[in-house]
Amino acid sequence: MSNCLEIDGLHLSIKKVKILNDISFSVPYGKITALVGHNGAGKSTIMKAIMGWQEKEDGKIVLDGVNQDEEFLKFKTRFSLIPEEPLLTSELTVYQHFQLYGTSYRMDEETLKEKVDYYMKAFEIQDKMNEFPEELSKGMRQKVQTICALLPDVPLLLIDEPFMGLDIYAAQFLIDELKKRKEQGTSILLTTHQLEKVKDLCDQYVLLSNGSISEVGNIDDFQGLKRRMVEDA
Repeated sequence: MSNCLEIDGLHLSIKKVKILNDISFSVPYGKITALVGHNGAGKSTIMKAIMGWQEKEDGKIVLDGVNQDEEFLKFKTRFSLIPEEPLLTSELTVYQHFQLYGTSYRMDEETLKEKVDYYMKAFEIQDKMNEFPEELSKGMRQKVQTICALLPDVPLLLIDEPFMGLDIYAAQFLIDELKKRKEQGTSILLTTHQLEKVKDLCDQYVLLSNGSISEVGNIDDFQGLKRRMVEDA
């Protein structure tokens, strides 16, 4: 297989309102693909459909050879997510979040500890190990969530609006880490409405407009987002 992720004929409606219309694209192994579009174009909804958070009407999603509809438990162990807003549990400390992710992805304790130590030092949160989410700033919570997603070695990494809430040093480390993961064969799908900020990081783009794909191409061919026209005044 040359493609890690394949989406074919994806249709999705919410409360009978069509949100995604005939979405088809693929993400090759070891490549970074950007889902681009204005706010409300459907980028985050595609992410939710991939993760199974939003039920689709029609279409097929295959990840690392695993069909979402046929083997969902196996399917969901093949991706991890860095969301736009941290999704942390108030009852767990920072380190307990890492332990939860390690258990979910069946990581051995030694590997988990090595990775936790490495990432906590890189993101400069070594002193937050035993704190709870409500004790942390938004930026610190985003660092914790980012580390959680980076812990497992999965074929696909999903990122919804990269670098939200991260300081410049943490953002640069994440850029370097994503480049390293890419070289190791990891596929990355990220959403953004400001592709200019991550253009040097990506290989290809999928441009969305009103829930449909308007362009797909090499990142070097991206011409930018057109200004949305104001409808009848």
